[in-house]
Amino acid sequence: MNMNPTEARSGFAQEVDALTLARARRGDVSAHAALYKLYARPCYTLAMRVLGSSATAEDVVQEVFLKLMDAIRQYRGDAPFGAWLKRLTVNAAIDQLRSQRHIDLEDPERLFANAVDTGALVAADAHDVMGLLQRLPPRARLILVLHEVEGYTHKELAELFGQTESYSKSILSRSLRRLQEWLTPNTSAVELQPWPSRS
Repeated sequence: MNMNPTEARSGFAQEVDALTLARARRGDVSAHAALYKLYARPCYTLAMRVLGSSATAEDVVQEVFLKLMDAIRQYRGDAPFGAWLKRLTVNAAIDQLRSQRHIDLEDPERLFANAVDTGALVAADAHDVMGLLQRLPPRARLILVLHEVEGYTHKELAELFGQTESYSKSILSRSLRRLQEWLTPNTSAVELQPWPSRS
């Protein structure tokens, strides 16, 4: 995707003016283009972190913005627009994983038991964050990204997956432990732990 570097820094926290939103609700094409310019990169980045495929992430962005044309009429401003759009992106990424049958396993034990352990990392791979994330089972990667990177709480994750909060806590803990195991032989990294400020 060809985007201006300043857009990459804006993230989902980027403010959008009320006039643009009002015009977009009425179906104004230029307003939709303005929203795409502001938010396509954050949508792509989130989808890429979760899905690990550039082509699939681009498909998710396209799907989100096509869906946005109709869905924006339902946006009432109860939450910041970027947070609302992030939720659309997360849902589209989850749908993509479900269509690939990658997040059917709900039991944390089975989730990690069925994951392929590719062994210790070579030194060069220890700094490849995307590569590390892709070694996790898709559902575990999704929970880790949403909690640690996107700021979702365990309560929000419980609602998203229709599970208890202890479910996402368990998967997050196992994910961080697995990442630590992969990193330990090659680095003297501090033990990875969930951020204590979130519940």
